[in-house]
Amino acid sequence: MPALLEMNDVTYTYPDGTRALGGMSLTIGANERVALLGPNGAGKTTAVLHLAGVLTPSTGVVKINDTIITKKNIAQLRSHIGIVFQDPDDQLFMPTVGEDVAFGPHNLGLDNIAERVEQALATVGLRHVADRHPHHLSYGQRRRAAIAGVLAMEPKILVLDEPTSNLDPASRRELTDIISKLTATIIIVTHDLPYAHQLCERSLIVDSGRIVADGPTTELLANDALLAHHRLELPYLFAPRAVPAATRQLPRPRSQPT
Repeated sequence: MPALLEMNDVTYTYPDGTRALGGMSLTIGANERVALLGPNGAGKTTAVLHLAGVLTPSTGVVKINDTIITKKNIAQLRSHIGIVFQDPDDQLFMPTVGEDVAFGPHNLGLDNIAERVEQALATVGLRHVADRHPHHLSYGQRRRAAIAGVLAMEPKILVLDEPTSNLDPASRRELTDIISKLTATIIIVTHDLPYAHQLCERSLIVDSGRIVADGPTTELLANDALLAHHRLELPYLFAPRAVPAATRQLPRPRSQPT
């Protein structure tokens, strides 16, 4: 499968000296749904910020469509990837839902904004609330409105940061139905291992700023020793059926970012 997104031996150290990425490499193909798993402080969020061009690697390169992200082309390449943050209120700030969804396409100078808004709201089941203030919606609806704002820009890559956080079971199911029908490449950053199992055939485990395991989600989650070694736990009685031998576990790095 041709690579749509690549990180090649990327390192990153924050200004305070915290080494967040210690040589991260990954390849994700078009239309894949991939879960990014790992304990707090593993480097997941830092990796996502590099994929979106928000952060620049200390060393190594990030590529989209085989093009290295640089300061000169970042504005163009950034339009290929959309991020939905963990807290939808970080993305919703316009007077109405419809205006919020229109903001991104308008900011990018895209055409057919009204049609984009209509389609995005229809995709997430929110056409009926287009004229309402975002903060008058339920939390689950606000999460979907934030997703619609990204979908309206038609990114090739959609990144969802902890999409099930603070959702009740019904809202979680509604979100699952929406994500399962999307055709973009999707990266789900989550601590919700059953959700990763439900939506993503492939998962990457991140620890100490590197990819330490890469394989079919079912097989990774069936490997109790692997999960325990990287401080990941499945809910009680959740037992995916798999033979974990096919999982490719990578060497654990020495560095330990906070």
